[in-house]
Amino acid sequence: MTTLIFGLALWIGAHLFKRVAPGPRAALGGAGKGLVAAVALAGIVLMVLGYRGAAFVPLYTPPPGMGHLNNLLMLIALSVFGAGAVKGVVWTRIRHPQLTAVKIWAVGHLLVNGDLASVVLFGGLLGWTVAEVVVINRAEGGWARPAPGPWKNDLKAVAIAVVVYAIAAGIHIWTGHNPFLGTYA
Repeated sequence: MTTLIFGLALWIGAHLFKRVAPGPRAALGGAGKGLVAAVALAGIVLMVLGYRGAAFVPLYTPPPGMGHLNNLLMLIALSVFGAGAVKGVVWTRIRHPQLTAVKIWAVGHLLVNGDLASVVLFGGLLGWTVAEVVVINRAEGGWARPAPGPWKNDLKAVAIAVVVYAIAAGIHIWTGHNPFLGTYA
């Protein structure tokens, strides 16, 4: 569990560093981007290793049917994540599409995983996204909605999301966590 928590702390620290310590971050210059990326990557590696190595400590039993909801939420999360990149219409309705996507992803995973390691990982990432949005909104103030792009860009995001979803499901199945088998009763 220590490895998981340390990885989570590295991820959160790397992402909040620019906002909570702008002076030291600016002092690093261009090399700071590489350093932050390396720390975030180390955080991901440690989160994966820590999560996979954590003992199963049940905290709650996910309600029946949550597997279906989680799978739908994952597809929505991937589409929302992509909306920020394709610049269609959806990205003009959501101020922080990538952080919103991570929130959706985290909530979906909390719905189907009731063990301690899952609550630490997905709850920690959910907490980070909420904190990140608060910090960004305070720093940037009001939001001027960007001009919308064409709807076809959003359709591209959905198409890409379906492909990424299939790949992610395949990786989950390959690692022994079939997303189509849990909490469907």
